[in-house]
Amino acid sequence: MSLPPEKASELKQMIHDQLCKMDVHGRIREVLAETLHEELGLESQHLSEEDLMKALRRRGIIDDVVKELNFEMHHQEVTTTPKLPTHFVDREPRVLKRTNIDPSRRYLYLQVLGGKAFLEYLQEPEILPGQVCSTFNLCVHFRNQRFRSKPVPCACEPDFHDGFLLELHRDSLGDGCKMADATTMLSICDPVHMVLVRTDTSGDTTLVASYFLEWRSVLGSVNGTTNLAVELLGVGTECKVSVGILNIKLELYPQINQTLSQEVVRTQLSLERQRTAEKERLFLVYAKQWWREYLQIRPSHNTRLVKIFAQDENWINRPVCSYVRPLRAGRLLDTPRQAARFVNVLGYERAPVVGGGGKQEQWCTLLAFLCRNKGDCEDHANLLCSLLLGYGLDAYVCIGTKAKDIPHAWVMTCSTDGTIIFWESLTGHRYIHKPINPDDPPLVEQPKPLYPYRTIGCVFSHQRFLGNCQPSDAVELCMFDLYDESKWKPMSEEAIKSVCSPGSTTSLPPCPSLCASMIDAAAVSNEIELQLRVLVSEHRKDLGLTTIWDDQLSYLLSPALAAYETERTTGISAGNEEFQDAIRRAVPDKHTFKGFPIHFLHRNARRAFVTCLRSSFCEEIICCRGDQMRLAVRVRAFPYPESACAVWIMFACKYRSVV
Repeated sequence: MSLPPEKASELKQMIHDQLCKMDVHGRIREVLAETLHEELGLESQHLSEEDLMKALRRRGIIDDVVKELNFEMHHQEVTTTPKLPTHFVDREPRVLKRTNIDPSRRYLYLQVLGGKAFLEYLQEPEILPGQVCSTFNLCVHFRNQRFRSKPVPCACEPDFHDGFLLELHRDSLGDGCKMADATTMLSICDPVHMVLVRTDTSGDTTLVASYFLEWRSVLGSVNGTTNLAVELLGVGTECKVSVGILNIKLELYPQINQTLSQEVVRTQLSLERQRTAEKERLFLVYAKQWWREYLQIRPSHNTRLVKIFAQDENWINRPVCSYVRPLRAGRLLDTPRQAARFVNVLGYERAPVVGGGGKQEQWCTLLAFLCRNKGDCEDHANLLCSLLLGYGLDAYVCIGTKAKDIPHAWVMTCSTDGTIIFWESLTGHRYIHKPINPDDPPLVEQPKPLYPYRTIGCVFSHQRFLGNCQPSDAVELCMFDLYDESKWKPMSEEAIKSVCSPGSTTSLPPCPSLCASMIDAAAVSNEIELQLRVLVSEHRKDLGLTTIWDDQLSYLLSPALAAYETERTTGISAGNEEFQDAIRRAVPDKHTFKGFPIHFLHRNARRAFVTCLRSSFCEEIICCRGDQMRLAVRVRAFPYPESACAVWIMFACKYRSVV
């Protein structure tokens, strides 16, 4: 017996409500604690799922749940669901992972138990069953562990009910088999970074809030449990405006034998804040002195784009070097060029501005950028530089201008042989820099720059910051010998390290690792292709034309799409000869073949179709008339980490030429 999706959703909600009513989660935690401490003993290293199920059956909890869930299907109605946020379509179902709990490790169980006072959504209309609506996702990062909540509909009181098990213990905190005690945990200054993202019905994402949770208050709580009401503030120019409140419960597991006093915890946090403030004050004093010295070199330096500090999404000034850190992609990305392609696939969006006034500059922390899947040119450049540093390259972020004096950021790598390569993070293109010597005679042929950059004010990495002090800041005239202090004025590496190295200050945002893609490339490709076929058929029907699809011709377009993506990644074109030969064999004599490839960074078929119709050549293919006319369309999705995706589409037709 199968249920329609809306009925299945109602059934799941009824079961969930009944479990909450019986406090099954609390009873399971009690059984889990008793089983660990009383039955398994310290000699056991892992608690399996089978052990837990036996303990639950022995205490009759499973029987109680089954008895309480006796209900008849025909009594279910939509109105029986107690909360509106149960009715929505989750287009990316969660993949649940099972894991054994290691009793020798210490965990922080962070539960999000609903939200309130999200006043922007106070007037939201009632959500109908099965209706697609805007959703919230809460992303959590702690000590290189990343989690994402299930999507919940946007509402004044969003129905968050998620738990995240964060591992506190690390081998670096002591012996591998020794449990981290309260004093050791008090020394862990990493905050829990929480990012709230809204996804609208078209799949477009918006950064709502970014919050750093100080979790160590739980170390001084009775029974190792504490409840918090966390107020989320907006981002950018709205950083002083409350977005909403999350109800959060923190619980240590296993419980610590001896809790710390609240006074000890407060004193530790206060000392850390004082040390951080003092380091930041000293760096600011040094930066001001460096800037005064830089202006003394040449008065025109005052107009150059030398950016020492940048504001993040919470409107906090941070040294630009803190936005870059060597980032290893593991097995998700194999080469620096593939990393450049991944960064290029992430969406580009300038920081939103309420009203006019030009560009609003806002750099994002890495987690906020990855969770939103889009950002400004500075966000792309910081991520690409971090990845290239992870591959062992000598990489720097460049701050300057492009055409029409528009501020811009890109990446530069310095090879061991002195070759300077510019990487455009928004397109993935690479350019070799060949400087022009203005002192050469007029007859000497000078290289023509292919890159779009005009001026450069400074370059920086995670360890170095250098201001351009050459007579001209034009990129084509600049020399990039970064160790020549007559051309590039450096900042003290020790000063940068004092505020930008990992663990140097408690205010430094932790650097997350990349997550593997959750996209099924074949399923996404098939879905978009079927939707495009329907859209094309309807469009031609409105024009009074019939549509006949050629499946074989559609299949033959696949190698071309794969070759296009390979060329974008590696810069090398391959496989074109085989594709052309296959098309020649598939198109009979006296027939004409036309093809139109196009590339998108989203997965919305209707948006893609509207864009394609703006091209006169593509419209000519879609609306083609002719004898024995056959249409073809092929879609190929190429997934990348963080669920980024490049989509290639090719429309084609063949018909008999009639003179």
